[in-house]
Amino acid sequence: MRHNNKVNHLGRTYSHRDAMLSNMACSLIKHKRIFTTVPKAKELRRYVEPIITKCKEDTTHSRRTVFKSLRDKYVVTELFKDVSQKIGDRPGGYTRIIKTGYRLGDNAAMCFIELVDYNENMAKTPKAAAKPKTRRSRSKKTDNVTVAPVATVAEEKVPVAEEKAPKAPKAPKVEKTPKVATPVVEKVPVVEETKVVEEAPVVEETPIVEAPIAEAETLGEDTKKVGMTE
Repeated sequence: MRHNNKVNHLGRTYSHRDAMLSNMACSLIKHKRIFTTVPKAKELRRYVEPIITKCKEDTTHSRRTVFKSLRDKYVVTELFKDVSQKIGDRPGGYTRIIKTGYRLGDNAAMCFIELVDYNENMAKTPKAAAKPKTRRSRSKKTDNVTVAPVATVAEEKVPVAEEKAPKAPKAPKVEKTPKVATPVVEKVPVVEETKVVEEAPVVEETPIVEAPIAEAETLGEDTKKVGMTE
């Protein structure tokens, strides 16, 4: 019978589960944040927080007890040197679990588990101490107290001669130089250049001599006759 023995075995034997949690605790102390599933992170928190509490007392006995669980001397040295100074004033709750959604393959719930004091983004800034409010009484009552009138002496106003500041000497006037009229320059008319165009020489046409038509016709007739006779 279990009798309220609420331990998640994570599907592993005792030796396998103990070695896995020891390895995860070493990684958490080294890197200050690891990425794992939600059930493993919850078991790791139960495993590592008592170990961190023991590092507050730097004695040989506490070092041997922590080394028995972690089995890594470099992690033990970092735990007692750096981590113990950060969590010195904290009474507990050294870790924080932040859920990040579900894994694609098997739809397992994933999360970050980190040391609280090493996350500067989520560190709370200390608020300024509020000033105590004072409540003033609206009216003070005096019982059977007579106040004697105080003689007031009118202060005589003594006329004070106002001292006038000496006026600054005026700057001498500068005579203006007369303006000299600039001479007007007459514009010279521009003479257009006349272009001389040379005329081309006139070529005399040679008369065309026409050949006498009568001779050509007679010659043609003679040749025709000669051909016919042949």
